[in-house]
Amino acid sequence: MSARPDRTPLTRAFFDRPALTVAPDLLGRTLVRRGPEGPIELRITEVEAYEGESDPGSHAYRGRTARNASMFGPPGHAYVYFIYGMWFSLNLVCGPPDHASGVLLRAGEITLGADLARKRRLSARTDKELAKGPARLATALAVDRSLDGADLCAGPDAPLSVLTGIPTHSDLVSTGPRTGVGGAGADHPYRFWITRDPTVSPYRAHAPRRRST
Repeated sequence: MSARPDRTPLTRAFFDRPALTVAPDLLGRTLVRRGPEGPIELRITEVEAYEGESDPGSHAYRGRTARNASMFGPPGHAYVYFIYGMWFSLNLVCGPPDHASGVLLRAGEITLGADLARKRRLSARTDKELAKGPARLATALAVDRSLDGADLCAGPDAPLSVLTGIPTHSDLVSTGPRTGVGGAGADHPYRFWITRDPTVSPYRAHAPRRRST
């Protein structure tokens, strides 16, 4: 018999560590999204670490702004940002206050509430694609800027929380460059995923935007 996921919520101490330590340790954990339409649960299968003001790929690299303020808060909170004027992405804040590090949730497997996720992700051809990529994940879970700063450790009624799940053994974890990150952070092996998991998103190298003439 396969092991049952542990329903114990992760504590703030779990997140109060470097992002590069937290990121691979999130694989296999259970993200819970509670909302008026019902709960959705997701097994985390792909993540990326961002190391704050020392990391050229991080939103915090140039300092604190109104957009990224949640990254500078206490660990165990959500940082949600809007990208390309179309999509939201969900990050989990790590490390001590003012350090501004976090982990982007890139992909996962919907394990509860798939019917609800399908209504939000009509273009998904299979359930494996429901949360295959950070924008798809946020759409399937109805994550938007209203959840920016949400406390993941606020208790059983919190809109977002992370349960222990079934942690992934290090032998089953792959690592490589972050998707779409250019510049000095392009080669950092800060992306982690469960090897050969079908819900992991495809890797895409950074493509510089062309300036219009």
